Amino acid sequence: MNKKKALLIGDYTHPKFHPLQGVDAEITHTLQDWMSVQCSENKNMFEFSNLGTYDLCISYLDRWSEKLSLKQTGGLLSFVSGGGGLLVLHNGIIIDKRNEIAQLMGARHSVNPARSKLSMRVADPQHVIMEGIESFEIEDEPYRFEFDPFTDKTILLEYQSGEEWLPAAWVHTYGLGRVVYLMPGNDQPAFQHPMYRKMVLQAAKWAARISG
Repeated sequence: MNKKKALLIGDYTHPKFHPLQGVDAEITHTLQDWMSVQCSENKNMFEFSNLGTYDLCISYLDRWSEKLSLKQTGGLLSFVSGGGGLLVLHNGIIIDKRNEIAQLMGARHSVNPARSKLSMRVADPQHVIMEGIESFEIEDEPYRFEFDPFTDKTILLEYQSGEEWLPAAWVHTYGLGRVVYLMPGNDQPAFQHPMYRKMVLQAAKWAARISG
């Protein structure tokens, strides 16, 4: 089997809160039977001339004030709309300072409560990403989001916040491409959680159109 290629983009050198080191090893190990994973902190890899050679882009990069350049933004939009897969993990949504990127991801990060033990429940057991996934608990940051009203998304997973159940994972299509967001992933131990590790694998396979 010729493995598909994934590009994981995060921050090794100057991470504000979420270093890629450690997380890169977990994701590479999780996907190793299905994809070869290249890891980078170079934001220019979002440019289409670089990204276009991959089947899947995985974002674990946050930018709290800095926007992606127009060339990086255009590259990512073109990659996904042309049929590429995008898997956004935890803080990877915080490259959403441009409206085009927020729409691509289906939401914008809004609130960042403190890390706590979260109860997760399956919202759409029929989706292939959720096959074999059961309710679980995980130590993580319970992000909240402002959702793009124009994106027709499917909520896969929810977390409990007081009396409410709030979105923790979703999928949608963008042009010919597929987009998945998974909220957990604050640190390396999160990616060692067996139920979440299974979700990451199945999300990556769905986004990259890998069957089996």
